[in-house]
Amino acid sequence: MEQNTNNTALLVMDMQMGIVPMLPTPGEILGNVKKAIITARERKIPVIYVVVGFRKGMPEVSLNNKGFMASKARLGSGNMEEFMKIHTDIAPLDGEITVSKRRVSAFTGSDLDVVLRAQGIQHIVLTGISTSGVVLSTTREAADKDYRITILSDCCADGDEEVHRVLITKVFPRQADVLSLEDWKSK
Repeated sequence: MEQNTNNTALLVMDMQMGIVPMLPTPGEILGNVKKAIITARERKIPVIYVVVGFRKGMPEVSLNNKGFMASKARLGSGNMEEFMKIHTDIAPLDGEITVSKRRVSAFTGSDLDVVLRAQGIQHIVLTGISTSGVVLSTTREAADKDYRITILSDCCADGDEEVHRVLITKVFPRQADVLSLEDWKSK
């Protein structure tokens, strides 16, 4: 099927200095995401970066949020600007949009939906860290918002390879087209 790029955006999610180094071998995903970004730019597909971050002291984090509370002790007094900085290997060009979020999904606590709708985007292509975090949550919410979704399987990574495999092969195909970077590039 020929891809309509007029209403498509590539989302580069949580590929930031405070997260990428947590992967055991980040080089492969950085290289793949960089190739996806180059392909999108060549096709005139907007590249939208999504980062997670908080104010100093992380006042947005509830005591009820088990996941973010675990990070609060480590990040609450740190340099949030440095944590949120997009990895230098895939940094945005001037004019490319960066959206900040306050939760796992790229939509929650951000203006991503407003940005996408303002640009007439109906199809999102997802990349990011982690597969079980931002990619899963964004896929679910995007499906509920009636976006068409493509997930680039080798442009996502997770600390647990088995979880990544199960999501990519069994869960995501129910709501998204799951393609390798090469298959997406050849469309």
